[in-house]
This record gives sequence, structure tokens and C-alpha cells, in this order.
Amino acid sequence: MRLDDGQIEVLDSAMVEVLRHKTPAQRLQIGFALWDSAKRMLRTHLSVEHPDWTPNRISREVARRLSHGAA
Repeated sequence: MRLDDGQIEVLDSAMVEVLRHKTPAQRLQIGFALWDSAKRMLRTHLSVEHPDWTPNRISREVARRLSHGAA
């Protein structure tokens, strides 16, 4: 498997087979769980890196980073 300019990841063939047997709802649920996990990890990281930030400031920064800086 090679990565080209338009390919950012390559799935293992075993994982492809697992996902192929999931329903669309199950795959969506997995995606939402990954999104929640990313938010929690980023929130924890920012809390440690910036202990002086308020929860509101941390929430805004999490949203900014996960939206690629979109306003």
C-alpha cells in the first residue's frame, strides 16, 4: 500500500473487513465516539498546558482547533 498526494491514511485489510460488516449507523456511532475522544483528549491537554485558562476559554480553543480555526 502506498500513500499518494491525495491519500492521508491506509486501512489495514482486516480493519476494512470489520468495517464492511458494520451497518451505516454503527459506523457513524464509531465516528462520533472518535470525535468525543478527540475532544476529551484535547480538553485535557489544554487544561494541563494552560492551568490559568477558564473552562470557557478551553472550550473555545477546543472548538477552534477542531474546526481548523474556522470562525
